[in-house]
Amino acid sequence: MNQYFSIINKRTVITLIISLLVPYIAYHFDIHYNIDLTLISIAIIFPLVFAIRGAFRRREKALEHLSRFRGSLKIIQYSFSANSKIPIEKKNEIDGILIEISDKVLNYLQNNSVSIQSVDESISKVEEFINKNDEMISGGFRLKIFGFMRSLHEGIENLEAIHIHRTPISLKAYCKIFIYIFPLIYTPTIINKIGFDGPEWITYFVVIVSEFILISLYNIQDQMEYPFDNDGLDDIKLDNFKINR
Repeated sequence: MNQYFSIINKRTVITLIISLLVPYIAYHFDIHYNIDLTLISIAIIFPLVFAIRGAFRRREKALEHLSRFRGSLKIIQYSFSANSKIPIEKKNEIDGILIEISDKVLNYLQNNSVSIQSVDESISKVEEFINKNDEMISGGFRLKIFGFMRSLHEGIENLEAIHIHRTPISLKAYCKIFIYIFPLIYTPTIINKIGFDGPEWITYFVVIVSEFILISLYNIQDQMEYPFDNDGLDDIKLDNFKINR
C-alpha cells in the first residue's frame, strides 16, 4: 500500500483544502462564468510534462554514470589484483582505498554524509599509492591505471553535476503556483456548466480530482528529479553500485 501513498505529502493536503474552500466560496457568493480552459490547461500541463521528462532523463543519465563509475572501480581493482609484482598486502591496501572511494561517493549522493572534498581526497590516494610503490609498477601499467582513473573521474564529476543541479527552479515554482490557483479559475466554470440547480457534490468532486491529479504529477516529478535519496518508488538503488555488492 505504501506505493499508493508515496506521492501524498503536505502539498497534497494544501491542494485538498483549496479544492474544498474555493467551491464553497464560489457557491456562497454566486460566482460563476464561462471561459475556455484550454489555455489554462496548456499553461499547467505542458510545463509539468516538460519537467517530468527532464527529471526522467536525469535519472537515466545518473544510472549511466553510476555504471561507468562502478565499472571503472572494478577494472582498476582487477588490474592491481592481476599484477604479480605487487604483494598481497599491497593489493589489500589498494582494495581498501577503492572500497573507501565507492562508499564515500554513494554516501555523498544519498545523504551528504561526506563532502565532495573528502571524495577527492580518497581518489588522490590511488595516485599516492602508485607513486609510493613505483618500483613495483611499470610505466605501462601506470598509464593503464590512469586511463581507467579518467573514466572514474568522469563518472564522479557527472554524478556530482546531477547531484547539485536540478531541473529549472523557476519552472517548478511556476507549475506549483498555477496548480494552487487552478481551482480559482476552474471552479466557477464548472459551476456555470452544471448550474446552481445541479448537485454541488459534482463540482467538489471534479475540482478535487483535477487538483489531486495535478499535484500528484508534480510530486512524482519532485521525487524523480533527485533519484539518490530513496524518497520515491523510482529512486536508484545505490547499494547495487557498491564495488563489493
